[in-house]
Amino acid sequence: MTKVTTGATMSLDGYIADATHGGFEHLFQWYGNGDVEVPTADPDMTWHTSAASAKHIRDLVERTGALVVGRRLFDMTNGWGGRHPMDVPVVVVTHQVPEGWDREGESFVFVTDGIETAVDRAKAIAGDKEVGVNGGTIATQVLEAGLLDEVHVDLVPVLLGDGIPLFAGLKIAPVQLEGPTRVVQGNGVTHLAYRVRKQG
Repeated sequence: MTKVTTGATMSLDGYIADATHGGFEHLFQWYGNGDVEVPTADPDMTWHTSAASAKHIRDLVERTGALVVGRRLFDMTNGWGGRHPMDVPVVVVTHQVPEGWDREGESFVFVTDGIETAVDRAKAIAGDKEVGVNGGTIATQVLEAGLLDEVHVDLVPVLLGDGIPLFAGLKIAPVQLEGPTRVVQGNGVTHLAYRVRKQG
């Protein structure tokens, strides 16, 4: 069965971005504070992390078969220039297909009828690999629908004070998690994984 996970780099006070959808110069320092080169599908984007974080990233990429993201992230990144840096297909949850894009392409599939359909489509694409869901509103919807299996957090030692939480506007709290099932200490970041305890 295909595992559905969500993950994000998060501040110690629980935010994946500041209130203006920024703050990444603080959150993402760990992508450039090491001496191990980690190339991506984007030739202009190469990370330099600690050896532990490099292995963590490589393992994550190897496990992931498809991603589910919201329209806001797709627009903010300008569709990652046509291909996500992880080099996997991306299912975009949206109200309408953006102008100039095919509904079903090699890199992007646009789903207009809800999160359950988006996750099902991503599972079909991923096969026996994991489906990764971006944090924020989309992660919340997937968790509330009972479709989420794991939560991954790249915890960084910064306090943003305010911002966008990993699970924005969660209506089913409290939700019990099990673990951590994985702890990897990088340079300026701790990589954590937790299992979602199924309800009922």
